[in-house]
Amino acid sequence: MTPLIHVVLVLIVVGVLLWLVNSYIPMASSIKSILNLVVVIVVILWLLSIFGIFTLPSRYG
Repeated sequence: MTPLIHVVLVLIVVGVLLWLVNSYIPMASSIKSILNLVVVIVVILWLLSIFGIFTLPSRYG
């Protein structure tokens, strides 16, 4: 599987999971907003690390 297809599939899965959580799990809107923001930030950092723009810090040196 090519890396681009892998990235697209991961983005689709994350999007569907986030939509399912937002649609079917009742929670306060403030918590839902924080959850959405955290997921978007994590996905952006992951994408930046995949394309070599940003390196995630490692605990192992």
